[in-house]
Amino acid sequence: MKKILIFVLAISIYACCGKKEAKTLAVVTEVASQEKSQEMENIYQFKVKNLAGEDFDFASLKGKKIMIVNTASKCGLTPQYKDLQKLYETYKDDNFVIVGFPANNFLKQEPGTNEEIAEFCQLNYGVTFPMMEKISVKGKEMHPIYKFLTEKAKNGLEDSKVKWNFQKYLIDENGNLAKIIAPKTLPTDASIIDWIKGL
Repeated sequence: MKKILIFVLAISIYACCGKKEAKTLAVVTEVASQEKSQEMENIYQFKVKNLAGEDFDFASLKGKKIMIVNTASKCGLTPQYKDLQKLYETYKDDNFVIVGFPANNFLKQEPGTNEEIAEFCQLNYGVTFPMMEKISVKGKEMHPIYKFLTEKAKNGLEDSKVKWNFQKYLIDENGNLAKIIAPKTLPTDASIIDWIKGL
């Protein structure tokens, strides 16, 4: 709609004022359009800390398909850790990675410290995919990366809410949000496998 209005305005200026003014408007419009496209975010702008407190730069994952998932240690869906690890082991050599974000937003089902979470993941599920420090995935304390994942104005795909633990966000090779997968959908679901394989 905005493009139509700008086009009509350009024609009106051309008719009233001439070619020079219309050309000026076209330049201004092009600059505004470029600025808007630059505002659109992707996953590569984010730097976070992992469970060990070390820096993790999403820019290091350029060219990979990424699954971002909010996790919890005391949830009915916690056994999905097993499927996440299986998925990671199967496709990690095919430009695919999983990044876990522990969160305590749902019935306080992730009460542990970063150290306790790391120990739990290793001892119970042998997790080797990158796990980040505990964050908030909703509300006033929502981490910026989840604002990107849940706001269409930032991700360019759609608005969403993190409904529960183990909601999955699929990011394409260019760092753009591609799909949102419900918490109860297993990581090994055919829709996810097909996406990883590019089917």
